[in-house]
Amino acid sequence: MLLTDYLFNESKKIWDEYLKHPFIVEMGKGTLDKEKFRNYLVQDYLYLLDYAKVYAMGLIKSDDVNHMKFFKDSVNGIMEDESATHIAYLKELGEDIKTLQRHKLKLENENYTNFMKSVALTGDIQDLIIAVLPCAWSYYYIAKEMKEIYKDNLENNYYAAWIDSYSCEEYRMCAKENIDLANELCVNIDDNKKEKLKEIFIKGSLYEMEFWQMAYKEIK
Repeated sequence: MLLTDYLFNESKKIWDEYLKHPFIVEMGKGTLDKEKFRNYLVQDYLYLLDYAKVYAMGLIKSDDVNHMKFFKDSVNGIMEDESATHIAYLKELGEDIKTLQRHKLKLENENYTNFMKSVALTGDIQDLIIAVLPCAWSYYYIAKEMKEIYKDNLENNYYAAWIDSYSCEEYRMCAKENIDLANELCVNIDDNKKEKLKEIFIKGSLYEMEFWQMAYKEIK
């Protein structure tokens, strides 16, 4: 069994809970409060800046030129392609793009990004790729499922562009490249390392859930 199949099986209960989360459900139905979505996008934009830094650490830790290229391309993809959907929505919602970085990270966001950066700094390249994997992979999983579950609800759905951006073929390939690299890097690991990587993956998956919960909290 591939490592990523094992990790998916071990965390599937958590991932299935994503699909039941009110933030996701209301996005699918098109009923999510736009102010909650705006706050989510701001936090996710800030998250992506740190997420890109973790991939940049992968570039430093890599010895293989193809792995280096993957991490370089990933940083570019996060900073340009993935951020573009956020910026388009935020402009429409009245957010000043030039001042986005003045917003403060919420505690749940900071805890998650600190976790990934800590793994990247103190661990090896295997630890690093598993730390970033829950985000890259689960967003495709969520959006793909939403596309099917809410297929009759998407034509005039304000959030359809978000769903499309994470369920499209381009993003599927992005998720697949992360999955494939994880399996390549971890092909000969022993049981102790496998257990450590499982713990990293599950913790990252739980942080993803906390991020959705943070996004749905009542605005104060």
